Amino acid sequence: MPLQNRVLPTQEIVADPARGTLTGNRGILHIADGVMGRARWKSKAWICCTLDWQGRRRQLMTGRKWTELFLLDEATALAAGHRPCAYCRRADYNRYRDAWATATGDNLRAPQMDNALHTARIDPATRGQARMNGALASLPDGTMIVTGGQPHLIWQDALWPYTPAGYQAPRSKKGAEVIILTPAPHLEILRAGYAPALHHTLMTPI
Repeated sequence: MPLQNRVLPTQEIVADPARGTLTGNRGILHIADGVMGRARWKSKAWICCTLDWQGRRRQLMTGRKWTELFLLDEATALAAGHRPCAYCRRADYNRYRDAWATATGDNLRAPQMDNALHTARIDPATRGQARMNGALASLPDGTMIVTGGQPHLIWQDALWPYTPAGYQAPRSKKGAEVIILTPAPHLEILRAGYAPALHHTLMTPI
C-alpha cells in the first residue's frame, strides 16, 4: 500500500503510488512509522527538495527528523505553498529569492518569505488552503487553478489537467473567472520570470 505522503496542488496529502519529481518537507507529520497524523504542517518553512541528494537513502516516514512528502513537479509545489530548498536546490532558491525581490522590491531572508507565504497560503478560519478568484486571462504560466472540479496548470496558452501521475492532454484556455490555487506571492514571482521545473508529461501527456 502506498504511504500517505503525496502532496496535491490543493495542499491535500494523500496516498498515491506515483512518486513525483520533488520531495517536500513541512516538519514531522507522521505519528508512527508510516502513519500520517492529523497535522498538515509543523513549520512555516514548507520546502521542496531534490529527489536525489548525494546518493543518500532513507526509510520513508520513520524516525523523528522529518516526514518525506512527494510532489509531481515545481508548479504543484508552488501551488501547494512550497518554496525551493536553499540547501539542496541552492541555484533554484537563488532564482526564487531574486524573483521575489524583483516582484516586491524586498530582499527578504528565507524565514521572512516563509512568514509572508504562510499568511497567503492558509485560510485562518479553516486552516486549509487559501484560494482566490481571478480572471483567467490575467494569470501567468505556471499557475494552478481549479476548473471543472479538477486542478489544471496554465501553460503556453492551454490548460493542462493535473493528476498525481502527470498531466493529461491540454484543453483550450477558455473561461473568465477561475479559482486560483497558487498563492499570491508565487503568482508574483511567476510574473517576475521565475520558471518552475515541470513534469515531462507536458511534452507527452498521459
